[in-house]
Amino acid sequence: MAEKSGDNIIEVKNLVKKFGDFIAVANISFEVKHGEIFAFLGPNGAGKTTTIKMLTTLLDPNSGTISVNGFNPEKQKDETRKSFGIVFQDPSLDDDLTAMENMEFHGIFYGVPDKIRKERIEYLLKFVGLWERKDDLVKRFSGGMKRRLEIARGLIHHPKILFLDEPTLGLDPQTRNHLWEYIKKMNKDEGMTVFLTTHYMDEADRVADRIAVIDHGKIISRGTSSQLKKETKTKNLEDAFLKLTGHGIRDEDASAKEQFKSHARRWRGR
Repeated sequence: MAEKSGDNIIEVKNLVKKFGDFIAVANISFEVKHGEIFAFLGPNGAGKTTTIKMLTTLLDPNSGTISVNGFNPEKQKDETRKSFGIVFQDPSLDDDLTAMENMEFHGIFYGVPDKIRKERIEYLLKFVGLWERKDDLVKRFSGGMKRRLEIARGLIHHPKILFLDEPTLGLDPQTRNHLWEYIKKMNKDEGMTVFLTTHYMDEADRVADRIAVIDHGKIISRGTSSQLKKETKTKNLEDAFLKLTGHGIRDEDASAKEQFKSHARRWRGR
């Protein structure tokens, strides 16, 4: 049984993850409220992806505790997975299947009953504007269409939380805006919590209720966009972010990124 934690759907306390001698996540604590849009921001290699891996059962922590919808991702992996949908930074659709087939297989994977699955697929494909293209092979879709399909697929099992890891990376501004319209509407209509990472500070500024900034494995600031700007005495979120994390160019840790991809492939194949 899941044990709800008041207003919070995600609770992280004293979380630590090490890779050998390298500390990727260094004793962080934060919470995400039911129904909010929460942005998790940081430079490359700051610990964002490692934290998301632990929240979504892809990695176990060295120490600390996590609660996702009342479940422990380390000990209650199946229950935790049923609680969330996820859109990975890298494409995860089967290009040789149609949009409908991608949706069907995902619904079956999550055990969505036939009648509910068909209704849900039609609703979601119409919601993201792809119903007329449901029988087209995904390899014929544009990048924006694929992202819309990935979001629809991630919502098929009525998740309580939607994780979005750089969901609009590489998309044009118009497509980015349309995607956020879909996500904000779903957040409002279904009370779904959204946990996102992005390097587009304007997106986080516009859509996030609260923001946590992580750097060198530690959370260095939390609050609303206005609070972060006030704290740093800056006029926009990008300047606040740079003041908190510095201006130097960061290289993402290659081994950690490859390990994440390996875990992601294994998770999708379950």
